[in-house]
Amino acid sequence: MIKNSIAFQFLFFILTGNFSLHAQTSFSTKDSIAVFYPKAFDATQTLPSFAISNEPLVQAGIPQGWQITPVFSMSSDKSIAKVNCGTADFYGTGEVTGTLKRNNTSITLWNTDNYGYEKHFGKQLYQSHPWVMGLRPNGTAFGVIADNTWKMDIEITNTSILFTSDGPAFRVLVFEAATPQKLLEKLAVLTGKIELPPIWSLGYQQCRYSYMNDAEVKAIADSLRTKQLPCDVIWMDIDYMDQYKIFTFSSDAFPDPVGLNNYLHQHKFKSVWMIDPGIKQEPGYAIYDQGSAALGTHWVQNSANETSVGNVWPGPCVFPDYTRPETRKWWAGLYPAFMATGIDGVWNDMNEPSVFSGGEDGTMFSDNKHRGGGDLPAGSHLRYHNVYGRLMVQASREGIVQANPTKRPFILSRSNFLGGQKFAATWTGDNQSTKEHMKLSVPMSLTMGLSGQPISGPDVGGFSGSCTANLFGHWMALGAFYPFYRNHSDKQTARQEPWAFTKGIEDVSRIALQRRYRLLPYLYTLTQEAATTGAPIMRPLFFADATDAKLRDQEEAFLLGDILMVVPKWATNVVYPKGKWNSISIVGEDSKTDKFQPDVLLKAGAILPLGQIIQSSVDYTVDSLTLLVSLDEKNEATGYLYHDAGEGFAYQKGEYLIRDFTVKPSGNDSLVVTVSSRAGLLPTIHNRYRVGVVTNTTIVYTNWSSDTTIKVLKPKESKGLEK
Repeated sequence: MIKNSIAFQFLFFILTGNFSLHAQTSFSTKDSIAVFYPKAFDATQTLPSFAISNEPLVQAGIPQGWQITPVFSMSSDKSIAKVNCGTADFYGTGEVTGTLKRNNTSITLWNTDNYGYEKHFGKQLYQSHPWVMGLRPNGTAFGVIADNTWKMDIEITNTSILFTSDGPAFRVLVFEAATPQKLLEKLAVLTGKIELPPIWSLGYQQCRYSYMNDAEVKAIADSLRTKQLPCDVIWMDIDYMDQYKIFTFSSDAFPDPVGLNNYLHQHKFKSVWMIDPGIKQEPGYAIYDQGSAALGTHWVQNSANETSVGNVWPGPCVFPDYTRPETRKWWAGLYPAFMATGIDGVWNDMNEPSVFSGGEDGTMFSDNKHRGGGDLPAGSHLRYHNVYGRLMVQASREGIVQANPTKRPFILSRSNFLGGQKFAATWTGDNQSTKEHMKLSVPMSLTMGLSGQPISGPDVGGFSGSCTANLFGHWMALGAFYPFYRNHSDKQTARQEPWAFTKGIEDVSRIALQRRYRLLPYLYTLTQEAATTGAPIMRPLFFADATDAKLRDQEEAFLLGDILMVVPKWATNVVYPKGKWNSISIVGEDSKTDKFQPDVLLKAGAILPLGQIIQSSVDYTVDSLTLLVSLDEKNEATGYLYHDAGEGFAYQKGEYLIRDFTVKPSGNDSLVVTVSSRAGLLPTIHNRYRVGVVTNTTIVYTNWSSDTTIKVLKPKESKGLEK
């Protein structure tokens, strides 16, 4: 049993008499969740939890035979929890470089602006997820959360996890599940699920640091449309601002943001604009003056109880203290006027927080002071650093909803914490334009999904360094299958818009984009599943069979949902899940001869809904769907589609539609395809369907039909790739 909200957590501890300096009593719930407290536990030092949105309630003590129990200790002012797990394959730990399987690895949780992943050997990136999942040889799974925000090291062996925190003693949550999928459902219940994002956020997104003026932005938009390169979003990096001052616009380069946004909307684009936390220390600058005039000021304080100042893009900057409720309210209140210019989404960057100088190790001093308020106690930056970005995006989201209450908010954040998926999507930061980093993007994105964040992806093409034509072609082709698909590059590098290389690479990009947009019905269905169950969109191959040890370290090929397997052309030594997987063509491409587009295989017994080739999600519709059918050994198949308006919140009142597709044999040589409505109050859509039955050599299509029962001849060949 669980209860949500930070306020409830504090009330629970107060009412039960447990909110004190005394040790808590460890307990378990009926949902196979165990909560362990060390003897030295002081709730005021680590609670309320930022990771746990839904607090487990006491059901019983720790049952006899419970398999995994942490051992707590202290050493040299460090708080330690060692968790002996037995033999297991380990995953998780959030945003990390390295392999998908985390056995014999170590990382440090201290959110860091890590350009090119070059600092700390790539073991300390922009986010912190004190979470490890384990998979036993029999396919059962367990998860471990070290529930505190302080700076911490995680060391994983083949049989144990060691959490070493720079803060006080912390509690540990351990939970069990029959499968890794069920484990992630429990994680989502504990830490919170994403809200369904606007459908445009699943489209292709074009960005650069920076498009330097509104004329360039319009030219990029025009080129995308003229060249028939599907795209939904154009992004504005910091050069749109007046001297890098947030919530301002350069009077020279971006004098009319309303006009620019109107232009983009007229051409069926959305716009996302960057907001950083650093506020220029400049009397006369309205945002600085407001924050300084507030009672007690809104700024983080240094150890001498003075305003902390550090240099970032604008020069000397002050930083909002988001632990204060009044500061979060003030910050949220800055967004309505900003969003009123027609901005569709917000990009919160540099929110580790990054500090160029005037701090330590690229951020503010660890003894800086956050004053807290409401449910949050006062504390040092050592305590609140890892959730600084998480608190920022929470306040940003509140402000965006306040500004546009009928629209779904979209925020992308570089920094975050376990559970922060509730507030923002993410990307993997300032990667490099190298084949190594392209290949690394797959386990990084998979690991984010295994850590509760289903919407993530890298900078396609790489951010730092100039991308080659060949690398860009491979990366754009792969990018069609990331949950978040954005091309972004540094201003010091060669341009990498899809037409920046050769006509051949532009064509490669167009095919990749068309594949993406035809997959939108399926991708949107997977996103709704993520919002409902916490399931990742991009999944490791071992999700197909958790008992198959050979799939455990596969990190080049991956699943998109349960029914599609994606195999990049550069992947080697791929182990396929057992069963039949049929290679499919999505937009007429020939996977056997195309050297860039990943092979896509459809699982036997599955039906994949495909939409039309469109240039923007503004034109998205499900009134004409192609149903690709991959028959199982019984000549049967099933699938489904989720559909709603793609924007707004009417779906929360039942205005959606879930439609089921089934295929069954009819006699010896025919199949019957049935379409039925399962749930939702959305008015019936008068669809047209075309059925494509996948064989081992081709796809045999029917004519278009408006019937909900369609009879088709069974192709003679229907055997797929069986491994």
